[in-house]
Amino acid sequence: MTNKIIDLRSDTVTLPTPAMRQAIAEAELGDDVWREDPTVNRLEAMAAEKLGKEAGLLTASGTMSNLVALLTHCQRGAEVLVGDEAHIFHYEVAGAAALGGLELRTIPNDSGGRLLPKDVEEAIRLPDIHHPPTGLICLENTHNRCAGAVLGEADMEAVAQVARRWGIPVHLDGARIFNAAVALGVPAADLVRHADSVAFSLCKGLACPVGSLLCGSREFIAQARKYRKMVGGGMRQAGIIAAAGVVALDNMIDRLQEDHDNARLLAQGLADLPSLRLDPASGQSNMVSLQVEGMPAVEFHGRLGQAGVLVTYMGGQRLRLVTHYGIDRADIEEAIQRVRAAASPST
Repeated sequence: MTNKIIDLRSDTVTLPTPAMRQAIAEAELGDDVWREDPTVNRLEAMAAEKLGKEAGLLTASGTMSNLVALLTHCQRGAEVLVGDEAHIFHYEVAGAAALGGLELRTIPNDSGGRLLPKDVEEAIRLPDIHHPPTGLICLENTHNRCAGAVLGEADMEAVAQVARRWGIPVHLDGARIFNAAVALGVPAADLVRHADSVAFSLCKGLACPVGSLLCGSREFIAQARKYRKMVGGGMRQAGIIAAAGVVALDNMIDRLQEDHDNARLLAQGLADLPSLRLDPASGQSNMVSLQVEGMPAVEFHGRLGQAGVLVTYMGGQRLRLVTHYGIDRADIEEAIQRVRAAASPST
């Protein structure tokens, strides 16, 4: 354990399980652009059923799923309302603007990742020749930049009610929606019932090597399929990707609780350090977010790297640690000791 690198940068560093590798090797394949890959078709149907939607669409990544959703919902020149801490705003390379001609307008996220309904309503554009129309409202659950904060159904519904009054669709960036469902002990379908479309990642806590699903109505997905092709996402024998996703949806959702337990253990082990201040949402799901005090966060980030604990620098004084498949309780206990040592004034 002493020399082991403990990689807490993200749950994207997971490796596929032995069952996934076997499923990939044995997958029944066809041409998915022609809708002839049976493994892809099975995965898309499974995803839609789990989320209570009519249809699903396999994409290469969560960023692609979100981009395709925005292109499908909105006409060029529309405005999309997103949280100021949203993944779509911070980490998706302005694809909505560059490829969709869409403007992103930010609304403050609170510390729990929520958008306040009054803020959403105030941001909706009134009909005016000078204004872009509001084409879409986007939510995120769990919320990446808010320490993995979990939004409940009521949080989703409150914003959706505003959207319905104005006739505006709602898209959910649910990259880690199954983490939210496990944290709350409810079916994922309950959390997404108020969203017109939802995207989730296979390659994060579910431990697949690649992939994402976009789900919605049959009509929406039929149009989204064309936009997926437009942005280069028309894959052929994509069953080798989908096979791992089938295993994940069958076997990897319930085990997310282990990641949450490890995140809480990590948060508890660091909570009393005077040089670190934990985000209140830390440990709600599989993330711990730290504000470093007393030294530059980049310096502390370097100390942790030297100690064999890899974490993500989030800008300013923030660091993020993520638990995932491949990290066990013993790794967390060792990481706590290394972080505490790195935070010691004598280090």
